Amino acid sequence: MEQLLQNLPDSPILEFTILLLVILTVPPIFEKLKLPGLVGLLVAGVLLGPHGATLLNPEGETIALLSDIGKIYLMFVAGLEIDLEQFRKTKDRSMIFGAATFFVPLIVGTAIGRFFGFDWNASILIGSLLASHTLLGYPIVNRLGVVGNEAVTVTIGATIFTDIAALLVLAICVSINAGNFTPETLVIQLAALGIYAVAVLFGLDWAGKEFFRRTGDEEGNQFLFVLLAVFLASVGAQIINVDKIVGAFLAGLAVNDAVGNGPVKEKVEFVGSVMFIPFFFVGMGLLLNIPAFAKTLTSSLGMTLAISIGLLTAKFVAALVAKVLYRYQWTETLTMWSLSVPQVAATLAAALVGVQQGIITDEVFNTIVVLMLLTSILGPLMTAQFASRLPLTQAQIDAEERLIWWEQHEQKATGEVSQREPSPSPFTVVVPIYNPLTERYLIEMAALLARHEQGHIVPLSVAMGHVHMDDPELDGAIAQSERLLSRSLDIAREFEVEAQPELRIDDDVARGISRVAREKQAGLIVMGWSPTTSLRARLFGNVINDVFWSSHCPVAVTRLMDEPMNMHRILVPVKDLSPQSLRTVWFAQLFADANEAQIELLHVCDRRTPPEQIDRFEMELSKALSDSPLSVSTHIKTIAHDDVTKVILRAARSADLVILRSVRRRTAGGLAISNVTTQVIQDLACSVVLFGEPHS
Repeated sequence: MEQLLQNLPDSPILEFTILLLVILTVPPIFEKLKLPGLVGLLVAGVLLGPHGATLLNPEGETIALLSDIGKIYLMFVAGLEIDLEQFRKTKDRSMIFGAATFFVPLIVGTAIGRFFGFDWNASILIGSLLASHTLLGYPIVNRLGVVGNEAVTVTIGATIFTDIAALLVLAICVSINAGNFTPETLVIQLAALGIYAVAVLFGLDWAGKEFFRRTGDEEGNQFLFVLLAVFLASVGAQIINVDKIVGAFLAGLAVNDAVGNGPVKEKVEFVGSVMFIPFFFVGMGLLLNIPAFAKTLTSSLGMTLAISIGLLTAKFVAALVAKVLYRYQWTETLTMWSLSVPQVAATLAAALVGVQQGIITDEVFNTIVVLMLLTSILGPLMTAQFASRLPLTQAQIDAEERLIWWEQHEQKATGEVSQREPSPSPFTVVVPIYNPLTERYLIEMAALLARHEQGHIVPLSVAMGHVHMDDPELDGAIAQSERLLSRSLDIAREFEVEAQPELRIDDDVARGISRVAREKQAGLIVMGWSPTTSLRARLFGNVINDVFWSSHCPVAVTRLMDEPMNMHRILVPVKDLSPQSLRTVWFAQLFADANEAQIELLHVCDRRTPPEQIDRFEMELSKALSDSPLSVSTHIKTIAHDDVTKVILRAARSADLVILRSVRRRTAGGLAISNVTTQVIQDLACSVVLFGEPHS
């Protein structure tokens, strides 16, 4: 074995290859063991580092560079992931809870540092390490449908305060540690930091919005702009003697509004969670000294316990302050506590800076790693336990939100909605067609819906444009499009639906579809399914992703195994009572009413969900269904199970069609989370419709 290791070339390419292999194979193994993937990356770093196989050198230029990029990217995504819209809704309460959940742990951590003999600078930094938090529990509260609960929203909004404050303390501690500290230099440093923060937050925000407005749909250039922004802000932070992670976090906040929740943000997060951020965690593992780590767990056990217990206690006290001030229930208070416990992104990045600057010792650094492992496991477990008992967000939807987009209602002064009235413009369904094998089923699906609403369909074929309009390839594409459109007219006649075929020459299929839908004032786009399995599709998107994002109307992406008119048993998984989920149910009702089908609404809840909460959910869902003008046979079924995918797939065996809501994948601090919709689509054997709203 030693001979084999000696024969390996000493090159950056080898180290990079090993890192890619680790990132690809290790996290899935640990996730199967019910452990966070980041723990696997840390373990891999230990095993491959100087205290293991010595395949990777933490002091080498390659590892140092990639780890630095990962650290910057982690903090950037942490800023980018903060939901500013949620923060604005409860900014006052979020700021107050943020102050409580920052200052209480800061004071406790500082006291612990002083008790164990550290100077004031190191003690305050230890306190700041406990003050921030990472929203590892967000995917759980999102899955449970309680994100709209005020206590959850306040905790999410508080992240912006705790992270900024913790990084500010880090910047001051690093400045003090650099020497020659005087009150005057502190004032100068704070002034420079203030000017820099304003320049980044407002300057990059303005520049980002202007650049995105001028570049339109050029996602490649927009992606490069975002990367430039984060590293430019990091360099600027170093110029004023502040650590680069401060600049990265501020850059994330700055470009947040410009990027929005669109495809560029998805690609930025994808690149980070797949590659750069895992580099950071492997690099952290390389720095762990196993003998020293074991010694920390024995000789420094008192400090480890003090910091761990101090964190849990301080975060609980902060949540208790919110309970007293805002009269939250105990379940809400405990959920706030569990969400604010995990210490991953800002904590690890700041701890690494602290040990590299010599402010904190290796023993403290090892203790922080233990704290990260403990809270990253304990926090989500507590969130799942407490959040499952939260009262569900009520299905309080405005009258206009209750509409399926192509319907028009008039609202009386009393707030009641009048009877359905015909739309001033006919309901139009745009049907992009490109595959003769799937054309009939697509036209049939669209025709059933259009006939139900007394509307018409627009079969659309987009021929890819070339530089020269007399190009023979373009002539062939036009001829193929004309054949498809002629056939679509014959199918539409079978269902006695008017068809207005449209042939469009465009250099971008997705834009061509979205533009025609807008020009025709379409109420719905019905498309065929195309798998997105390639790396290129994940990085640069595909036609379906781009249509979902750019369309002005809802989109139904179909993978049909049988004629739609033969589909009489429809399964609709319902995660929560949000307007988006309910509109997916109403779309299912529309198709069922057009096809004389029956619907089963499947709600998969946590095993620990109290029976009274299940009853409340079903009652609210029934109430929402009763407001629909359609009379469709609908059955609500709730199953308590931990594996949502397994339950949906089992229920789908007796269904002809499954209708799923399209949602964008959300990350937590840049760490990828599972996507139930993707897993279900991959394993479903029956027909499926992926229904999404505009920009979804």
